[in-house]
Amino acid sequence: MKSVGESMAIGRTFKEAFQKGIRALESDRAGWVVGATPADDRLENDDATTIGAAIGQPTPERVFQIKRAFLAGIPAQRIAELTRIDPWFIGQLAELVEAEREWAGFRRGAWREAAPAERARRLLGMKRLGFSDVQLAGLGGLTEDELRGDRHALAIRPAYKTVDTCAGEFPSATPYLYSSYDEENESEPLGARGIVVLGSGPNRIGQGVEFDYCCVRAALAFRELGHRTIMINSNPETVSTDFDISDKLYFEPLTFEDVLEIVELERPLGVVVQLGGQTPLKLTKRLEAAGVRILGTSADAIDTAEDRRRFEAIARRLKIAQPPSGTARSTEEALAVADRVGYPVLVRPSYVLGGRAMVIAYDAGALKEYFTKAALVAPDHPVLIDRFLEDAFEADVDAIADGTTCVIGGVMQHIEDAGIHSGDSACVLPPYLIGEREIEEMRRHTKALAAALGVVGLINVQYAIKDGVVYCLEVNPRGSRTVPFVSKATGISLAKLAAGVMAGRKLEELGFTEEVELPYVAVKEAVFPFSKLPNVDTLLGPEMRSTGEVMGIADSFGWAFAKAQIGADGALPLEGAIFVTVNDSDKPTVTPIVRRFHEMGFRLIATEGTARYLQKRGIACERVHKVWEGRPNAVDLIISGAVQLLINTPLGKYSQRDDYELRRAALMHRVPYTTTMSAAAAACDAVIALRSTKGDVMSLQEWYARRLASTEQVA
Repeated sequence: MKSVGESMAIGRTFKEAFQKGIRALESDRAGWVVGATPADDRLENDDATTIGAAIGQPTPERVFQIKRAFLAGIPAQRIAELTRIDPWFIGQLAELVEAEREWAGFRRGAWREAAPAERARRLLGMKRLGFSDVQLAGLGGLTEDELRGDRHALAIRPAYKTVDTCAGEFPSATPYLYSSYDEENESEPLGARGIVVLGSGPNRIGQGVEFDYCCVRAALAFRELGHRTIMINSNPETVSTDFDISDKLYFEPLTFEDVLEIVELERPLGVVVQLGGQTPLKLTKRLEAAGVRILGTSADAIDTAEDRRRFEAIARRLKIAQPPSGTARSTEEALAVADRVGYPVLVRPSYVLGGRAMVIAYDAGALKEYFTKAALVAPDHPVLIDRFLEDAFEADVDAIADGTTCVIGGVMQHIEDAGIHSGDSACVLPPYLIGEREIEEMRRHTKALAAALGVVGLINVQYAIKDGVVYCLEVNPRGSRTVPFVSKATGISLAKLAAGVMAGRKLEELGFTEEVELPYVAVKEAVFPFSKLPNVDTLLGPEMRSTGEVMGIADSFGWAFAKAQIGADGALPLEGAIFVTVNDSDKPTVTPIVRRFHEMGFRLIATEGTARYLQKRGIACERVHKVWEGRPNAVDLIISGAVQLLINTPLGKYSQRDDYELRRAALMHRVPYTTTMSAAAAACDAVIALRSTKGDVMSLQEWYARRLASTEQVA
């Protein structure tokens, strides 16, 4: 299995549900539509021979390649033979293609002369086949807004049908709903009693269950405050789509069309967009423009945080340091910005989550190569370019604000080096290497930013600390992926509090007025899917790759980190051999780390350059061949079980193959490995803790009781 998430759609027919399901995947397709070019569907070209060869192989793009097969004139029977998909399904898809052809001809030809009844009949027929407004507009040479205007003028609106959770045996208290273009509507609007929560959509790399956690906690909190909750989501794996979490559940794609139709039917008090990750955030401006009330932080504040020029103005006014930066919409602009701020630069599209298409460019050649890809990821928004701060500590701060007061939820230090995505880096709460002066400065900056943006709800700020200077990297006035970790480490549900302030309560009313101090240490570690994905390098960078996370809690950092590694299936060794191969800039840093390992009795093995460097500093170390130097080499040692821990940092582009094979071998043979010096140091602390002390097993409730007891003692 290689998938990391899924969507579900319900319709009156297969065709309707099929198109809604594709729309719900949030892969920038408005339904069953082909990509803009054959390459978007993983095809070299769209001739019948190429397509016929491709559809015989099951790939994520095959469903779109099948449509290209129809468009190329390949008969339905032949498509069924090549794909081995049941001919009934192929027949259904063929009918969708034919319906598109008829609609395009009618819309561009006879639409103006046709009577309103004929227009309504044709348009209603297409909507019953699951076509979105975006699809139909594109087939008719219109904009989405124009098509929606036509549809509303013809009184064509979706009706919402109930999935009876009691199968008709007795009245159901918790039914859920789906849209169709049927005649009878079974949904009774809640009106101003209701609050709509937009869910996170399907899990994917960069956006997972952490946002569903926030939505669920908020939905339950709104209920406690006396409101009725309305959840919109399309992910069958989540808790938010359990029918008893909210008062009403709409199992619908999170698109502008689908959400707006529900909101216009329900007429709720407002809509919550800040808890579901990037999916609902992308809808915020259009929903507000359509007259929808956004609860909590305003759409303008969210846009200000994403708009580099507007945010820089706020940072300058507040005297908050930022890395030199700029924005670009073309390769020429990007090169000019990079020359001004200086290489290396961190480049990313705006309005994306999970560091999608984010890279570190060390020269103009790499920047040129990257820019086209970034523009494709977020074509309507500029690309952001920052000076990359090498050898910096990174930190995350989660906080909550009610419009006047801001309280810090937690300050977390990343264990991995700067440049590795925050979702992929292990992090520790409270920080263990950042000074109190820098921590206090981050607290002040976070509160100042929350006030300047008018945050009502959650805010996450990312910082880098280099040479004693605290730089603000990014501000997200929304729920972040660290909210569940901070909430479970502290025992304070930040998402629940966020629901309270979005519903109009003040933090003082909710009983949360000051940051919680922990008498213990919590470590979050990321979990990766690399073992399921052959030929993918395990080296981490600014684009997020993890698909989950674990947490370890203990009295000391070493034990907390060790527990997190065990939870992530990367248990550290207590004895044996450690293989070390690092680049020249990391050799001074790795020396004290491996010295500690050597003093614990570990046998050290290294490639020639690293071995020579360590031996000159009095550390006994055996030399082994690199992969290209002969046998037995470093990979052979890992495969044979002679290595218990790998410490590897990239050695430059000429040795990438060696590094890649080492990391893949370690992964496949379940040898724990680190690719940064900070992670290696943390692993050393963990091994020392495992060897020297006995860890305690305590429930979360017992840890919280210890926190409360320590607070009472201080008071």
